[in-house]
Amino acid sequence: MDVIITISLLAILVLYLGLFKAAKALLPVSVIGLLVALGLTINHWDWANNVRPIFSGMLLFNNFAVAFSAITILSTILILLLSKDYFERISINVAEYYTIILFSLVGVIVIVSYHNLSMLFIGIEIMSVSLYVLTAIKKRDFSSNEAALKYFLMGAFSTGFLLFGITLLYGASGSFDLAEIKNYITSIHTEVSPLLYGGILLTIIGLGFKIGAAPFQFWVPDVYEGAPTLITAFMSTVVKVGVFAAFLRLFYISFSPLQDFWVPVLVVLAALSLLIGNVTAVFQQHFKRMLAYSSISHVGYMLFALIALSSSSDNSILVYGAAYTIASITAFAALMIVEKQVGNDSYDSFNGIAKRNPLLALSLTIAMLSFAGIPLTIGFIGKFMMFAGALSKYHTWLVVFAVLNALAGVFYYFRVIIAMYFKDAERNELVVPVYFKFVLIIAALATVILGIYPGFISDLI
Repeated sequence: MDVIITISLLAILVLYLGLFKAAKALLPVSVIGLLVALGLTINHWDWANNVRPIFSGMLLFNNFAVAFSAITILSTILILLLSKDYFERISINVAEYYTIILFSLVGVIVIVSYHNLSMLFIGIEIMSVSLYVLTAIKKRDFSSNEAALKYFLMGAFSTGFLLFGITLLYGASGSFDLAEIKNYITSIHTEVSPLLYGGILLTIIGLGFKIGAAPFQFWVPDVYEGAPTLITAFMSTVVKVGVFAAFLRLFYISFSPLQDFWVPVLVVLAALSLLIGNVTAVFQQHFKRMLAYSSISHVGYMLFALIALSSSSDNSILVYGAAYTIASITAFAALMIVEKQVGNDSYDSFNGIAKRNPLLALSLTIAMLSFAGIPLTIGFIGKFMMFAGALSKYHTWLVVFAVLNALAGVFYYFRVIIAMYFKDAERNELVVPVYFKFVLIIAALATVILGIYPGFISDLI
């Protein structure tokens, strides 16, 4: 709870700094505050892992919550570092941006540590409302406003499905508590109500919208493309990993006895996400839109951890989420540099980057290799853990289908690498700011080191 309070107070402090025109202090104060929150998060680590729910069962800040909270906080720090001078040409109060993104992070922390469905709903709403505003933060940009409207409408529909699902779960079990719902399901003295099955399906639909799983993905490309690139980076990393952690917590704690009912549904969602995401990404001509469809395909891979639900699913989601987050931050950092200095994000904009800025090209190459699941990157470890888990539950055809889709992913990821190293362009040097260099180097080193020594996080939870 102290982590949530710290980040909330930090957001208010940053807002007051903006009120008193202390613009230069916004980034340092935000980063220092998040480092303090990270320290408090790690302090909650319990080697015995016997933490109990707090506040009448509302929150469970166990090692699972600690690990995912740490990833989201670290990711937010890196994204904030990329925000240096990002809004300098936009007529907005930069303090508002920092404040809203911190409040969105508060929502993410809540949804990775909830133990009561009411807290899941509250956390998602805190996160989502903040994202609606962040998406439209370029007030005079038509595409940004359009993206915000689409995101708000789709978010409202998904929230309705989720809330109705939670209502049915309560109607069947008589409780919002995750453990009590499981006790109701496993009780030999009562027959499971049909309301519970309806609640599970509606919950899958609601959370499926939030993570951008097919066939609920139709808002993703337009919102990712229209939102400011920095906000897209936050949405596709911190938010997606947080919602997946919430998804896993609910199904592992409460719904695991009913796997025969909901696993086929998730198999269909995973297959559709892989097919639609990868096939559509192949035909994209712009880097940002490719990343949007790529994110849909990665949702399909991450769903494998739920399909093969076991005690190792949390580690699988953690590793894959870390791999996807690190690679995405690198990709969006490169995109921001290219957009600012070249003027667009077509594949041709990346031509000859290896000669114009070797560090940028190398970092982006490592990220693309990790996305594609090439060995010696953490992305390979993540895919390996997902496939191994699915094979252990005999989902052989799904794994074969995923491997074929991964080959399509190799095509469009390597398209960027080929453009950077094997295509010529005007020899205008790309300038990479100091903050960007720091983020790119950290992300590249983390991708390779964790790919070679995955034990640092693969057995963490």
